[in-house]
Amino acid sequence: MSNSWADFQAAEPDFATVVRERFEKYKHHVLATLRKDGSPRLTGLEVTFRSGELWLGMMPDSRKALDLMRDPRFAIHANPGADDSMADGDVRIGGRAVEVTDPEAKAPFRSATEAPEPFHLFRVEPTEVVRIGVEGDELVVRVWRPGRDLRTVRRR
Repeated sequence: MSNSWADFQAAEPDFATVVRERFEKYKHHVLATLRKDGSPRLTGLEVTFRSGELWLGMMPDSRKALDLMRDPRFAIHANPGADDSMADGDVRIGGRAVEVTDPEAKAPFRSATEAPEPFHLFRVEPTEVVRIGVEGDELVVRVWRPGRDLRTVRRR
């Protein structure tokens, strides 16, 4: 079953907005991919929300792109910010990254400020979206998975 950011947004519009705004607050985030031997690789990455989808762009033959071409599973963690307040919460997305090779589909990303040629472009299929934050004296964990209701767990 494929899943898109648009599907997530349709299922949970308020939560999707909170997550998107959290990622858009900072330019750089942390991407986790799987190396050939199965061990994790962490690298920096920028994300783009466009046309109802979440996109990951990468330099040609970068290690992270090669990882995703071999095994599309990933997790991306939103930049926690410059201070230690975590006022906007801790946000991450896990899923599959599907490479887009069609030149017409890649055309909107070709501007010099976004992705100089050549580049790899991946469309995100989220399988889990998580936000952890503090509300009053409670730790609040919100988790969305395709086909399920948004789950909220509160801990003191």
